[in-house]
Amino acid sequence: MKSNIQPAKGKLGILIPGLGAVATTLIAGVEAVKKGISQPIGSLTQMGNIRLGKRTENRNPKIKEFVPIADLNDIVFGGWDVYSDNVYEAAMHAKVLEESLLNKVKDGLEAIVPMKAAFDQNYAKNLTATHVKTGTRYELAQQVMQDIKDFKENNDCDRIVLIWCGSTEIYYETSAIHETVAAFEQALLDDDKLISPSMIYAYAALKMGIPYVNGAPNLTVDTPALVELAKKTNTPIAGKDFKTGQTLMKTILAPGLAARSLGVSGWFSTNILGNRDGLVLDDPDNFKTKEVSKLGVLEDILQPERNPELYGDLYHKIRINYYPPHGDNKESWDNIDIFGWLGYKMQIKINFLCRDSILAAPIALDLALFIDLAKRAEMSGVQEWLSFYLKSPQTAPGLPAENDIFKQLMKLQNTLRHMMGEDLITHLGLDYYQDLVDTL
Repeated sequence: MKSNIQPAKGKLGILIPGLGAVATTLIAGVEAVKKGISQPIGSLTQMGNIRLGKRTENRNPKIKEFVPIADLNDIVFGGWDVYSDNVYEAAMHAKVLEESLLNKVKDGLEAIVPMKAAFDQNYAKNLTATHVKTGTRYELAQQVMQDIKDFKENNDCDRIVLIWCGSTEIYYETSAIHETVAAFEQALLDDDKLISPSMIYAYAALKMGIPYVNGAPNLTVDTPALVELAKKTNTPIAGKDFKTGQTLMKTILAPGLAARSLGVSGWFSTNILGNRDGLVLDDPDNFKTKEVSKLGVLEDILQPERNPELYGDLYHKIRINYYPPHGDNKESWDNIDIFGWLGYKMQIKINFLCRDSILAAPIALDLALFIDLAKRAEMSGVQEWLSFYLKSPQTAPGLPAENDIFKQLMKLQNTLRHMMGEDLITHLGLDYYQDLVDTL
């Protein structure tokens, strides 16, 4: 497959709907890394290694040296937001990064001014937007496409990707207008309110053959119509919802419990969060979207229908509470009731004091770089190999999601090996020992 990958020449434009805490932390972080001020901790594309061939070959290059991903110096950022603050002002308001760090990259951040957002108050009731486009759904989509064209030309970009870092939209399910591209395009013309703002961005991108990543639990590209459009335009998509704090811990811990055949009777999770995301999620309709995304993780990993003795009575509860004093410093508590040999009960308690945007920023960077790689490798449609980064991975219709982070990592690494014409690795390792027997 290696011969099919186009080189990462020229500039890569990363356009972001939602220049809030996550996006500004990402942009400021990349600028700091480019200046040699900081290290891109948490980014697999920048810091991670990948094993090639047999263990005895000792080939473990950096991922960025193995696959042709865009160089950080070739990235140009832009985006849309419901507020007019430039990225420096937005980052100062988000209070994720220290002012001293932001001032070192101030000029680059001030130069990034958001374009007016496609917005509908009904999808994020707790936001008071002041920097928005006007028009029908169809007109908004045309405006977004023009924004993309103008940005690409003005910044001399060779390629563009879109990655949603905006708020969680209200929960709703697919309807007839989401079933086919034809129905969706007619609904745009009809200004149908069942087309959410995130779908407008996704449609605009996919219509232009531009990769799209859904970093929130919104429905967006997880619809037959937009999957169809992605295939028609040979464009990769990935979603949904960045896997950061509490869910990250679940996808690490739950596979370990399942691996040891330890039972789980209850898993109670609660969070306090004070940033813009927390404000939006304070509305029950928006929280429902996030809850559905987070709830499926344990069930997919533990598979109670296959292991009823261990997980058949699992009680899983999730709560998110808006608490302004914490800002972006999300705090999560997990109480896990488990049982072991002869049914004897035990407990695990986790108190994770994390920084939501610090965990999300490297995820957003990796997804942007990998989805660009997928486009240059002529991969289209759902990119399940990127589920390593996502809470509720999008899959082909009828295919259950894989939420075990270790299996997700193996899938990601094997996809990269496949791209570059390297042997896949199964970790079986029997050949080493058979070779030893043969020499005796």
